[in-house]
Amino acid sequence: MAVVLAAVLPVGAAQAHDNGSVRATVTPASTAPGATVEVSVTGCSGTTGTAGSGAFEGDAELTGRDGDTYTLNGSARIKRGISGTHDVTVTCDGHPHQGVGTVRIQRHNPEPVSPVRAGGGGTAHLSTTVAGAEANEAGPGTRHAVIGLILAGVAAVAVAFRSVRRRRSE
Repeated sequence: MAVVLAAVLPVGAAQAHDNGSVRATVTPASTAPGATVEVSVTGCSGTTGTAGSGAFEGDAELTGRDGDTYTLNGSARIKRGISGTHDVTVTCDGHPHQGVGTVRIQRHNPEPVSPVRAGGGGTAHLSTTVAGAEANEAGPGTRHAVIGLILAGVAAVAVAFRSVRRRRSE
């Protein structure tokens, strides 16, 4: 009977630690390589632990108040050059708790896919159309200059005529 109890008790204790009460939350849940994430763990008795993942540069050292009631918290940096979803393993209570959380790493393309439409409050697409139309025209030519001079002369004559009329009426 003692041999049976000795064999059953360690299995029962291991199942108690793997009962799913330990949970890890990574914030942000989806991040980029090289970023720092915060890891919060609930369900651990004690005030310290570690959280590790193949995505982390090193284990996150967890500290806090009693993890059964409160969370243990730590931070970790995401490795560069990786992507995908990775499991988080927490070690607390002297036991590892595997796959109790996940972190997703997405590589962001730093180069724009198309030119940035900047400025003008959304009228950037019009500037290429206007620039194309202006390229076909050479701007004001001699004809426009002559018309402008004639209009300026008419305005000057009108002002002179009006001032002469006022002097005569006085």
